[in-house]
Amino acid sequence: MTTEILINAADYEVRLALVEDGNLAEFHMQRPTERGIMGNVYKGRVVRVLPGMQASFVDIGIERTGFLYVDDVCVAFNSDEFAPCVTDCASTSVREKPLRIEDLLTQGQEILVQVSKDPIGTKGARLTCHVSLPCRSLVFLPQTSHIGVSRKIEGETVREEIKNRIEAIRPAGTGFIARTLAEFASNEELEADMEYLLLSWQEILDKAHKQTAPSLLHKDIDIILRSVRDYFTSGVDRLLIDDRTAWLALLEHVETFAPKLRDRIQLYTDPVPLFEAHNIEVEISRAIDKKVWLRSGGYIIIESTEALTVIDVNTGRFVGKNDFNDTILRTNMEAATEIAWQLRLRNIGGIVIIDFIDMESAEHREALFATFQDAVKNDKSKINILKLSEFGLIQMTRKRSSENLHQLMCEPCQYCNGEGMLKSRRTICYEIFRQLKRESENHLGKQAELRVHPDIAKLLSTNEAKNFAGVEQQIDRKVEIIPTDDLHLENYTINWSKSST
Repeated sequence: MTTEILINAADYEVRLALVEDGNLAEFHMQRPTERGIMGNVYKGRVVRVLPGMQASFVDIGIERTGFLYVDDVCVAFNSDEFAPCVTDCASTSVREKPLRIEDLLTQGQEILVQVSKDPIGTKGARLTCHVSLPCRSLVFLPQTSHIGVSRKIEGETVREEIKNRIEAIRPAGTGFIARTLAEFASNEELEADMEYLLLSWQEILDKAHKQTAPSLLHKDIDIILRSVRDYFTSGVDRLLIDDRTAWLALLEHVETFAPKLRDRIQLYTDPVPLFEAHNIEVEISRAIDKKVWLRSGGYIIIESTEALTVIDVNTGRFVGKNDFNDTILRTNMEAATEIAWQLRLRNIGGIVIIDFIDMESAEHREALFATFQDAVKNDKSKINILKLSEFGLIQMTRKRSSENLHQLMCEPCQYCNGEGMLKSRRTICYEIFRQLKRESENHLGKQAELRVHPDIAKLLSTNEAKNFAGVEQQIDRKVEIIPTDDLHLENYTINWSKSST
């Protein structure tokens, strides 16, 4: 299987595509105006303790307070010193009797917390006191002395060998989890990861002593550098990035953490935009549609609510050849593989209910369940699946740490009072930026007229004015924005002047 990482980097948005055998497997994006906070470490202040919910609200300096559940409170820190105590958060002795939030926290108390889930919808960020700092091969657990190994590393002999290697080089009393890459990392690479993580933790502690709550102590790296940490393994054939400045920064980062992979990073300079050349733009558009067609002619419908996602499987145009039961089985089998792919691509998390077409044969149901289990093996997110029911339903959970693709790229429809969804205004602005760059190559004129919906015109002239000016500078053209009332929010036209003067 060929695997590529494609990064389209611009000042206003960075998009990352993980492509497997020519198909878009994962898509991630980061906008400076909407950057997530997952992984960040804060010195927070408890603003409210809720014994009835066994949780507390913590002010970390952002718009909404974060939510801290009792099981995520670590007793290894006292509020004055932020220093590890003699007890180990992972030890069973600490958990012999149920902990109560009112015994652990008080209003006004300052605590060290990490964001484990970004704010989603109306919910604030999910917080934890169990801080974990990731690097390429290791995850550092400051409050424990535990050594763990990723579940994706199989074989007891291999797992035990990795534990012994970490035990031999780790400082006393420190805890680490070996990531998948640790299986192939040298001792020197493991030591380099440890040194980096220990220094990062010491910087966090130093800031915690000096700064008052609420304050940011540690910011997770951006999506470009995360591509090296979380995706760029020896199994990746190449990484293509289309911005020279970001490319140079990436090379410098890789020289420290993965020098063997340096030659696989390439700067994309072709005139055809990177995502268009690899058909990614079309795949992204399809990934926010409710209906996904299967090759056989069947289709699946994906509907999300705040609490769960429901996926419905239909035969559609597929009528089979001979046997009705065989038609249903083939449709379900194809849907199972596609659904596993869509869950990963769309980053759908939380509770998921899949309504497969009813099958009378127990043998067929078992075969379908086995196929679906096998299809989700490549997903890095934690997944729990219940057995296929007699009604053809699969109930499952997929770990949710951030908004899904639909939530990131769309917003409630203003034409139908939120019953449907439209592309967000910022997404439309960035589509316009890309089209201006693309079309400017084929036009000699030094000016252009951009006719857009008034809401888009307002955003381009205010919050996106700096990015818009940057695009004008890149294409060496002056673009006049013309608000047009009769245009749909998602529609726009670009008229280029014919004269080159």
